Amino acid sequence: MSSSSSYNSPCAACKLLRRKCMPGCIFAPYFPPEEPQKFVNVHKIFGASNVTKLLNELLPHQREDAVNSLAYEAEARVRDPVYGCVGAITFLQRQVQRLQKELDAANADLIRFACNDIPTALPQAPGTSSFQPLTPRNRLPEFNRRNIGNEGGGFYQVPGALPYSFPWNDASSGDINDGGGEGGM
Repeated sequence: MSSSSSYNSPCAACKLLRRKCMPGCIFAPYFPPEEPQKFVNVHKIFGASNVTKLLNELLPHQREDAVNSLAYEAEARVRDPVYGCVGAITFLQRQVQRLQKELDAANADLIRFACNDIPTALPQAPGTSSFQPLTPRNRLPEFNRRNIGNEGGGFYQVPGALPYSFPWNDASSGDINDGGGEGGM
């Protein structure tokens, strides 16, 4: 928040609009001369007159947040004229969904590997080794695995071990890579 009167330099808004920056300029605290692109984007998307009206209607303590929101939306709209920040939000939501699928797959692998490492509690005959590899015959019934997917060689889950279902088995949800960017909001 710089004041244009102390530096004797007009704020970015007054400089772009080619007008004299007065001491009470509503733009000066939010559009310093060091950040001209911030006002250029806001002016291009919203217009200086609309921004002036908006700032005048707000209380002084709300103006900085409003300008930051306008600047963010304007920059997003310049980068993506069709979707703006909704496009960025959609991209991030899809990335979260993809990473959640990867995490679920890793958790399923951990459960599968953990089930293979659990020793059995079957009685041993004297003179035999206490180690028995887990085979379908000597596996404890509570650790029987069931196949819950068919992607990537199949993922296994101990029945009732996870409090959620795997999203790639949900037939009602669409593929996160279909559609080409339309927002689902």
